[in-house]
Amino acid sequence: MRCSLCHNGETRPGWVTVVLQQGEATVICKNVPGDVCENCGEYYLAETVIQQLFKRAESALENGAEVEILRFAA
Repeated sequence: MRCSLCHNGETRPGWVTVVLQQGEATVICKNVPGDVCENCGEYYLAETVIQQLFKRAESALENGAEVEILRFAA
């Protein structure tokens, strides 16, 4: 698919690091599967991946994490 940000690159399957922030808390998820633009690096995530990310981030926040670094496992 053509990147909707730069309009020049094509996206390819790859792995990204996603940083989520809420208030003072930060959750970093590494090795998240997504489609990555070969030109600008913009990434696109599947809805199921987004749901999993939010669920894991919510769990970290409920446990009182201020900074949490997770390795994503689908």
